Amino acid sequence: MMAGLWRRHRSLALGVGITAALAALALLGQIWLPYDVTAIDIDNRLQPPSAKHPFGTDHLGRDILSRVLAATGTALGVALVSLGVALTLGVTMGALAGLAGGWLDEVLMRLADALYAFPGLLFALLVVAALGPGIFNAMLAIGVAAAPVFARLTRAGLLTLRQRAFVEAARAVGAGPGRLFTRHLLPNLSAPLIVQSSVTMASAILAEAALSYLGLGTQPPQPSWGRMLDEAQGYLGVAPWFGLFPGLFVALAVLGFNLLGDGLRDLLDPRTRR
Repeated sequence: MMAGLWRRHRSLALGVGITAALAALALLGQIWLPYDVTAIDIDNRLQPPSAKHPFGTDHLGRDILSRVLAATGTALGVALVSLGVALTLGVTMGALAGLAGGWLDEVLMRLADALYAFPGLLFALLVVAALGPGIFNAMLAIGVAAAPVFARLTRAGLLTLRQRAFVEAARAVGAGPGRLFTRHLLPNLSAPLIVQSSVTMASAILAEAALSYLGLGTQPPQPSWGRMLDEAQGYLGVAPWFGLFPGLFVALAVLGFNLLGDGLRDLLDPRTRR
């Protein structure tokens, strides 16, 4: 099965492989870690990679492998929660705008345009700066920043679908707006929403790393890839492994979810099939 998937959809196969590996590492980090992620051991600070510490140690003697594994769970958790916020808010806005039309459509879409006018990371910075630093506020800010994309996708799909024959038939037998949307329209909107969800998770991981790097996301002593990069920047000349491994995991996570989104687009969109 994987061989056939590799031949036909290499982006999807690579994306599935990378994201599955990250999920497995995140699960491992919740069950078992080689060392305590907050344990300080000054005598072993800035040790290079070795059998005892495969990723080396940081400026406080903490095991980098353990912290990277723990941070993997944090990054994926932030991505999932942020995606849930974006989907809930964006799909609701898009559904109300596309089904109701009129002044409500105009108000909701102008609100989405106003949110979309801000770069996602800048908007997240403004929200976190206003609400205070912390992982919960970071997830909320990233989710709200991503919601306009889902609102636009949902509304555009509804405007295309609502004149189709199957929708008219559902209305003729008495289907209300809620049933019409959940039973007939939403399943036909699932493909673009699934693809966008994968891309949004990549953006959320990058945004969380950036916020933590700036001290507005995950707070110490809990590990985060972005926080580890911030701590490593003053030691890159003497301990390059300090920043190499968290940076590599950020790059792999973003690459994996982007490849997954590209592969899903090719798989689910009939226009891109050979």
